[in-house]
Amino acid sequence: MTEAPTTPVRLDAWLWSVRMFKTRSAATEACRAGKIKVDGEPMKPATKIVPGTKVHISRPGYVVILEVVHTYAKRVGAPVAQKAYRDHSPEQIKPRDVGLPLRERGTGRPTKRERRQLELLRGYTKDH
Repeated sequence: MTEAPTTPVRLDAWLWSVRMFKTRSAATEACRAGKIKVDGEPMKPATKIVPGTKVHISRPGYVVILEVVHTYAKRVGAPVAQKAYRDHSPEQIKPRDVGLPLRERGTGRPTKRERRQLELLRGYTKDH
Protein backbone atom coordinates (compact mmCIF):
# COMPACT_ATOMS: atom_id res chain seq x y z
CA MET A 1 0.00 0.00 0.00
CA THR A 2 2.69 2.54 0.96
CA GLU A 3 6.39 2.68 0.30
CA ALA A 4 8.93 1.54 2.90
CA PRO A 5 9.38 4.34 5.46
CA THR A 6 13.20 4.55 5.17
CA THR A 7 13.50 4.92 1.37
CA PRO A 8 14.86 8.32 0.21
CA VAL A 9 12.21 10.19 -1.78
CA ARG A 10 12.00 13.45 -3.72
CA LEU A 11 11.24 16.52 -1.63
CA ASP A 12 8.28 17.63 -3.76
CA ALA A 13 6.77 14.13 -3.76
CA TRP A 14 7.05 13.89 0.03
CA LEU A 15 5.45 17.32 0.58
CA TRP A 16 2.54 16.29 -1.62
CA SER A 17 2.25 12.81 -0.10
CA VAL A 18 1.95 14.14 3.48
CA ARG A 19 -0.64 16.70 2.37
CA MET A 20 1.36 19.90 2.80
CA PHE A 21 0.33 20.85 -0.75
CA LYS A 22 -2.80 19.97 -2.72
CA THR A 23 -0.86 19.00 -5.83
CA ARG A 24 2.65 17.82 -6.56
CA SER A 25 3.07 20.63 -9.07
CA ALA A 26 2.27 23.16 -6.31
CA ALA A 27 4.98 21.58 -4.14
CA THR A 28 7.41 21.72 -7.08
CA GLU A 29 6.65 25.42 -7.68
CA ALA A 30 7.14 26.21 -3.98
CA CYS A 31 10.57 24.51 -4.11
CA ARG A 32 11.56 26.43 -7.23
CA ALA A 33 10.40 29.71 -5.66
CA GLY A 34 12.69 29.13 -2.65
CA LYS A 35 9.83 28.70 -0.17
CA ILE A 36 11.04 25.24 0.89
CA LYS A 37 14.32 24.88 2.76
CA VAL A 38 16.00 21.69 3.94
CA ASP A 39 18.29 22.11 6.94
CA GLY A 40 18.26 25.89 6.31
CA GLU A 41 19.17 25.82 2.59
CA PRO A 42 16.77 26.26 -0.37
CA MET A 43 16.52 22.99 -2.26
CA LYS A 44 15.43 21.79 -5.67
CA PRO A 45 12.28 19.65 -5.97
CA ALA A 46 14.35 16.55 -6.84
CA THR A 47 16.38 16.69 -3.61
CA LYS A 48 16.22 13.33 -1.85
CA ILE A 49 15.15 13.40 1.79
CA VAL A 50 15.37 10.73 4.48
CA PRO A 51 13.99 10.46 8.03
CA GLY A 52 15.57 13.02 10.34
CA THR A 53 15.63 15.79 7.73
CA LYS A 54 14.23 19.19 8.81
CA VAL A 55 12.01 20.90 6.24
CA HIS A 56 11.04 24.60 6.52
CA ILE A 57 7.96 25.69 4.55
CA SER A 58 7.44 29.45 4.20
CA ARG A 59 3.77 30.39 4.18
CA PRO A 60 2.36 33.94 4.08
CA GLY A 61 2.93 35.35 7.57
CA TYR A 62 4.45 32.25 9.18
CA VAL A 63 6.77 29.29 8.73
CA VAL A 64 6.09 25.56 9.17
CA ILE A 65 9.01 23.49 10.46
CA LEU A 66 8.72 19.72 10.00
CA GLU A 67 11.03 16.85 10.88
CA VAL A 68 10.67 13.90 8.52
CA VAL A 69 9.78 10.66 10.37
CA HIS A 70 8.57 8.49 7.46
CA THR A 71 9.06 8.97 3.74
CA TYR A 72 6.28 8.27 1.28
CA ALA A 73 6.31 8.80 -2.49
CA LYS A 74 2.57 8.13 -2.89
CA ARG A 75 -0.20 10.23 -1.36
CA VAL A 76 -1.39 8.82 1.97
CA GLY A 77 -4.47 9.43 4.07
CA ALA A 78 -4.58 12.24 6.62
CA PRO A 79 -4.11 10.02 9.71
CA VAL A 80 -1.02 8.37 8.15
CA ALA A 81 0.29 11.72 6.89
CA GLN A 82 0.22 13.22 10.39
CA LYS A 83 2.48 10.41 11.61
CA ALA A 84 4.98 10.99 8.77
CA TYR A 85 6.44 14.13 10.38
CA ARG A 86 6.96 15.95 13.69
CA ASP A 87 5.78 19.56 13.70
CA HIS A 88 8.33 21.93 15.31
CA SER A 89 6.59 25.12 14.12
CA PRO A 90 6.59 28.09 16.50
CA GLU A 91 3.27 29.20 17.94
CA GLN A 92 1.51 31.47 15.44
CA ILE A 93 0.43 34.93 16.58
CA LYS A 94 -3.08 35.89 15.57
CA PRO A 95 -4.15 39.55 15.13
CA ARG A 96 -6.61 39.25 18.03
CA ASP A 97 -3.72 38.17 20.32
CA VAL A 98 -1.74 41.31 19.49
CA GLY A 99 -4.65 43.60 20.27
CA LEU A 100 -5.42 44.68 16.73
CA PRO A 101 -9.11 45.37 16.30
CA LEU A 102 -10.91 42.90 14.09
CA ARG A 103 -13.39 44.18 11.55
CA GLU A 104 -16.35 42.23 10.33
CA ARG A 105 -16.18 41.15 6.70
CA GLY A 106 -18.13 43.38 4.38
CA THR A 107 -18.10 46.47 6.62
CA GLY A 108 -16.13 48.48 4.07
CA ARG A 109 -13.03 50.57 4.52
CA PRO A 110 -11.95 51.70 7.99
CA THR A 111 -12.98 55.17 9.07
CA LYS A 112 -10.34 57.83 9.64
CA ARG A 113 -10.56 57.27 13.41
CA GLU A 114 -10.18 53.48 13.05
CA ARG A 115 -7.23 53.94 10.68
CA ARG A 116 -5.48 56.22 13.20
CA GLN A 117 -6.03 53.64 15.96
CA LEU A 118 -4.52 50.93 13.75
CA GLU A 119 -1.51 53.13 12.98
CA LEU A 120 -0.95 53.76 16.70
CA LEU A 121 -1.09 50.05 17.48
CA ARG A 122 1.34 49.25 14.67
CA GLY A 123 3.76 51.93 15.86
CA TYR A 124 3.46 54.30 12.90
CA THR A 125 4.05 57.98 13.52
CA LYS A 126 3.55 61.08 11.37
CA ASP A 127 7.32 61.20 10.76
CA HIS A 128 7.43 57.56 9.48
